[in-house]
Amino acid sequence: MMGNLLLNHLSSLNTWMRHGKRIPSFQKILIKGPWHVSHKKVPVLVHDGKSIAESLVILEYMDETWKENPILPEDPYQRAMARFWSKFGDEKCLPSFWQVFISQGEKIEEALVSASENLKILEGELKGKKFFNGETLGFADISLGWIVNVVILLEEIMELKMIDEQRYPSLSAWMKNFSDFPGIKDSFPPQERMLTKYRTLREALVATRGTN
Repeated sequence: MMGNLLLNHLSSLNTWMRHGKRIPSFQKILIKGPWHVSHKKVPVLVHDGKSIAESLVILEYMDETWKENPILPEDPYQRAMARFWSKFGDEKCLPSFWQVFISQGEKIEEALVSASENLKILEGELKGKKFFNGETLGFADISLGWIVNVVILLEEIMELKMIDEQRYPSLSAWMKNFSDFPGIKDSFPPQERMLTKYRTLREALVATRGTN
């Protein structure tokens, strides 16, 4: 699950940058092949014959390589905060969302409490802002973009509501702003295919847990 979500970060960035004609050949250098196998990581960026693995590392590499189109803010403090929120998403939000996905019965409510605490923190950070960096899409937004798809999947598969405008107005607005950013929505994987895949995965996980 995590690999697919992180791969989607780069897919979104790929479309965004091609849409803006920032790196016309970017699609040719983001590939999965023997580099993916040797690193045992996804995604892998291959540029000038050199491979770089893991989405956040790739974002850093791109920011340093194509300096005319920065992803990270110029201010050192803001750069540090962008990295902090990216790490918060991977280390706090993603595991708590995964726990909701694999839970059953009363355990679902327990998992939702943890996930909601993380969502409240994101809500507070986004208050009064269009994106994490302010008015412009940046590093933190791209690295946290998986939230949009995961929330849709969880709400549909688990038949629950995780994010609504009443409880999370800023986060709800950010999800819409991110999705509506030129090129982003077109890069999302087909929703029906993802729903089928993750319904099957959840059923398999639940069945496995039930036999243990």
